[in-house]
Amino acid sequence: MALRSITTQRRRLADEVYDQLVKAIMEREIGPDDRLVQEKLAAELDISRTPVREALLRLEKEGVLHLANSGGFRLSRISEEETLELYQARAAIEGQAARILTARNDAAELDGLRALITKTEDLKNPTTRDYFIANRTIHRAFMEAAGNRFLLEMFDMIWGRAMAFHLFAAIENADIAKSLGNHVELVDVIATGDRSVALEAFTTHIQQGFELHIDGIRSS
Repeated sequence: MALRSITTQRRRLADEVYDQLVKAIMEREIGPDDRLVQEKLAAELDISRTPVREALLRLEKEGVLHLANSGGFRLSRISEEETLELYQARAAIEGQAARILTARNDAAELDGLRALITKTEDLKNPTTRDYFIANRTIHRAFMEAAGNRFLLEMFDMIWGRAMAFHLFAAIENADIAKSLGNHVELVDVIATGDRSVALEAFTTHIQQGFELHIDGIRSS
């Protein structure tokens, strides 16, 4: 595991540590057999233990890590039932955001979403991680546009869990390219002004993502 020394003071150190740990998990530098000890991480990063502990506890709260019997933290494992619960929560949160956007039906705002989606989906020689990030970027754009900070916080917590190694590894065994390609259609449904139809469209889209995810888990 190669974490770089942190020197910048422009952001909270705990956020810097969190970002580096998430990146290391997604790039397989941290695996299910690794044990994360705050003292060792703090020494490697050349910072105090407090921000490291804060980042580790945040990842534990998000379900990415759990306390190891031998001390420190390890990556959590997730069951199909827990995966279903995550996608159900997504459907509730993102479906409500869709209803908000549909009620507002701001043409300029929707055009902005279409432009962002088109640009984000234009991937050149993409990796699985590229698809994952593109998909998250697009869905977060819907949440940001809805303008409800509490829904956005819940979205970030759910997608934070989705960065865990076991989840990321699972989608590598599925055709992750299927996760992109129909997001503009979601905007078009919002533009109809029918909140019930928009809610159903988002729910169906997220259900398809769940089925793709389960295929990946069962193929691993």
